[in-house]
Amino acid sequence: MRIPSSVAFGLAALVATGCSSGSGGPTATRTTTAKPIVKGATFSAAVDNPWFPLRPGAKWIYAGTEAGDRTRDVVFVTDRTKSIAGVQCVVVSDSVYTNGKLSETTHDYYAQDQHGNVWYFGEDTAELDEHGRVTSTEGTWQAGVDGARAGVYMPAHPRVGMSGLQEYYKGHAEDSFVVIGLFETVTGAVSADALLTRETTPLEPGVVDHKLYVRGIGTVVEQTVKGGDERNELVSVTRTP
Repeated sequence: MRIPSSVAFGLAALVATGCSSGSGGPTATRTTTAKPIVKGATFSAAVDNPWFPLRPGAKWIYAGTEAGDRTRDVVFVTDRTKSIAGVQCVVVSDSVYTNGKLSETTHDYYAQDQHGNVWYFGEDTAELDEHGRVTSTEGTWQAGVDGARAGVYMPAHPRVGMSGLQEYYKGHAEDSFVVIGLFETVTGAVSADALLTRETTPLEPGVVDHKLYVRGIGTVVEQTVKGGDERNELVSVTRTP
């Protein structure tokens, strides 16, 4: 399916304003931490959390800009799995094109626990120059290696104020999130539940990102609201039956 431009514009407005209530008014923030505890959990590579569904064969295409350059991001859920720290994770391919040329490739590894929380177990990433040569693999990490730990990427039942550490590899990957809004959005004939998060990392203390998710689709808009100008909007999504 393709995302109507009117819907994308309406959702993007939510990201830019960073509202924190489904009814239009302010909501008191209660901090509830989604603790990254793996011990005793049961995991599966089948990820069906409605806020971040990863069914093999699904593909999302995003269009955006960064530092004045045009970007295109293609995210594809493969039918492969990878064992990390004894957990079978689904492999998600993420390819970023800058001004039409492949500039970054990443394999992300996710698994879902028995409660429906989606965990992030690591990534293999590579930045490429204009000739396709790898210039950096900074940011690559796997849970259980060199002190790295898996984190909760998407809670099963997000609530305003809920926060969590999405990834942890000291000095390399320390992203965290906080839920700042839950909405029922209506644009034309389209109605959808939407979830807004704020993401930060101590490795870039001046940068703040907002991400908007739609139930049943996943990420639809991502925008740097402080410390940068990166922006990506979902333009099409293909979901397997």
